[in-house]
Amino acid sequence: MSLLARREHSRVQLARKLAPHAESTEELDALLDDLVQRRLLSDERFVEARTRLLGRKFGSARIRHDLQQSGADAQLVAAALQGVKGDEFERACLVWQQRFGEPAVDVAGRARQTRFLMARGFDYGVVRRVLQCAGAAPLDEEIES
Repeated sequence: MSLLARREHSRVQLARKLAPHAESTEELDALLDDLVQRRLLSDERFVEARTRLLGRKFGSARIRHDLQQSGADAQLVAAALQGVKGDEFERACLVWQQRFGEPAVDVAGRARQTRFLMARGFDYGVVRRVLQCAGAAPLDEEIES
């Protein structure tokens, strides 16, 4: 119960954490089923909470990867990501503003900003738009010149 009191867990995560303490897999499954039945464990709540938490700092690709690693159902992940896709640009702008705050003055700086945002899970198209709005020419236009 103390694990559930701290934060939401997916069924797979909680099973991993409790497996060393269970006498058998049947006992563990029964416990998890009981927790689900009493609404103390919910993959839907986990996906919503985790998406909300990660959505402040990361893009859709990173959120999807984290949720999949946690063992969340693919349909729940897809539904949660539909909600965050719409504000991806705004979130990327906020992350860029917090980290950098001003446009890069050279190619190396723009490349560093691009890598940072892409490592955070933002799509390249979104990253380009953020850098354009920030006043920096996108990398691919400078390379083509």
